[in-house]
Amino acid sequence: MTAAALVPTKRRQPCWNGTPEVYFARSIDNSRLMKVEDPRRGREMKQFGIALCCLFLLVMTYAWQHYKAIEYGYQIELLKSQRNSISEMNRVLRLEEASLRSPDRIDRLARQYGLRSPDAGQVIRMDATSADATGPVMASVTPVSVISLR
Repeated sequence: MTAAALVPTKRRQPCWNGTPEVYFARSIDNSRLMKVEDPRRGREMKQFGIALCCLFLLVMTYAWQHYKAIEYGYQIELLKSQRNSISEMNRVLRLEEASLRSPDRIDRLARQYGLRSPDAGQVIRMDATSADATGPVMASVTPVSVISLR
C-alpha cells in the first residue's frame, strides 16, 4: 500500500437526498359515516361511573363524619364549660345557704325583730319517732298567744 492510499479521501455527497414529498389536498366527505357503538366500551364506562360514584360516596361519608366529630367536640367543650360554671355557681349558693342557715345569724335577726326564745312546752316536735307512729294521729289545737307590738 502506498502513502496515497492511507490518506483519507473526502467522500462525495450526493446532490439528491431521497424522493421529494408532495402533498395533495383532498377533501374527505364523512357525512354518510355512522359511528358504531362498542358495547364493551359502554359497559366499561358504566362500571367506571359506578365505581366513581361509590368513591364519591365514601369520600363524602368520611368528610361528613369528620365534620360531625369536630362539631361534637365543640359541643362537648361547650357543655363542659357550662357544667363547670354551674358547679361553681352551686358551690357559691351552698356557701350562701350555709351562711344564711347559721344559728348565730338567725338568733341575731330574731332579737332585732323583738322575738324571744320559746318557753318550755311551747315547742312540739312533729317527727315520727313516737311509739305509735304506724297508726293514725289525731290533730290537736294548742293554745297560741298572740303578741302585738304597737
